[in-house]
Amino acid sequence: MNEITRRAVLTRGTMAVAAAYLGASAVQAASQSPRLKNAKFKSIDAAIEKAVNDRTVAGAVAMAATQKGIVYEGLFGKANVDTGTAMRPDTVFWLLSMTKAITATACMQLVEQGRLKLDDDASKYLPQLAAPKVLVGFDANGQPQLRPARNSIKVHHLLTHTSGYTYANWSDVIVRYETATGLPDIATCQNAAFNVPLEFEPGERWQYGISMDWTGKLVEAVSDQSLEVYFRENIFAPLAMKDSGFLISSEQKRRVATCFSRETDGGLKAMPFEMPQRPEFFMGGGGAYSTPQDYMMLLQALLHGGKLNGVQILKPETVAMMMQNQIGDLNVRKMESAAPAYSNSFDQFPDQKHKWGYSFDINTEAGPHGRSAGSVSWAGLLNCHFWIDPVRKVTGSLFTQLLPFYDDRVVALYGDFERGLYDGLA
Repeated sequence: MNEITRRAVLTRGTMAVAAAYLGASAVQAASQSPRLKNAKFKSIDAAIEKAVNDRTVAGAVAMAATQKGIVYEGLFGKANVDTGTAMRPDTVFWLLSMTKAITATACMQLVEQGRLKLDDDASKYLPQLAAPKVLVGFDANGQPQLRPARNSIKVHHLLTHTSGYTYANWSDVIVRYETATGLPDIATCQNAAFNVPLEFEPGERWQYGISMDWTGKLVEAVSDQSLEVYFRENIFAPLAMKDSGFLISSEQKRRVATCFSRETDGGLKAMPFEMPQRPEFFMGGGGAYSTPQDYMMLLQALLHGGKLNGVQILKPETVAMMMQNQIGDLNVRKMESAAPAYSNSFDQFPDQKHKWGYSFDINTEAGPHGRSAGSVSWAGLLNCHFWIDPVRKVTGSLFTQLLPFYDDRVVALYGDFERGLYDGLA
């Protein structure tokens, strides 16, 4: 089984990138106009059109909002390389780790209701977390050596990636553990994947991992509903997010944006991608799909203190808590790639300390492209990105579908988008 098959569940068959299509991308991009034209943001239009022309991306959707509502919406390139369908606000994207913001919202709703507490042992709700073990190394035969954890895992640890659970994509030792034991990766959505050990003591450090998948299990245990149902009833329906969920319909599948991989020569190669549609568990850390217009509903609600169009999904003080440093003196660490086919190494703010909230990266200094100190952000493995600036009351998102994560050309485009937005607003 190759690396792509092992770490993500891909649909069967192959999808060829038509040379004629790629050769014509510049013409198609030039004829594709943003839905909301505004001369103040012409630099964004130019940057994303150029990105389609030079094959940084086959297509992209960028959206931004302030307290006044949507201020920018740009639709560029093609969503489907076979049909030639243009990018639209309701094009369906796999969110991957942008699912985490939804799961955190669900968890904090239950905290508000008093149905769980952040300082509780997570094992109070999930007995399988009662006796976690820490991976301390491997013996001469390559077999893993484990010891009981000294600290208990709190709900707080799960929401802040300080639980000790990590991701194989950014951990050589977890890759080695999965190989030695035959343990499935979390992206397969098999329950056995939760049998992975901790990499460090709970509360000892920050490291990105499967904590939010455990949080999804926590939401299900407390609410006595599946994440599919809980999200729909308590987040998606109230915010009119009609094209979001875990189980994708046939009609929605026809609107899914084609996924690509970046080739060694810098070109794009289409590849099939789909999260499991008969999962053993709903992956709160990365299994959902949505559309740019749907996800912007969630971002605007968080920007507005948990309220949008008269519907309150969280209290303002809860949203403020989610956007505050929740890891104390610990710092967010650079993520070193252990799976180059899936992700490059990355650090969103390499020249400054940054913190973590519930469940967002927080830049403690002003960002290089305009966002204020204290802004929050995160991304999805397929190179989707978002940020929320609670100081200047701005939120923006960039949607693409491309592996590996943190593609330097997409990151540069994301910076151009952010800079162009703040310049236009000024």
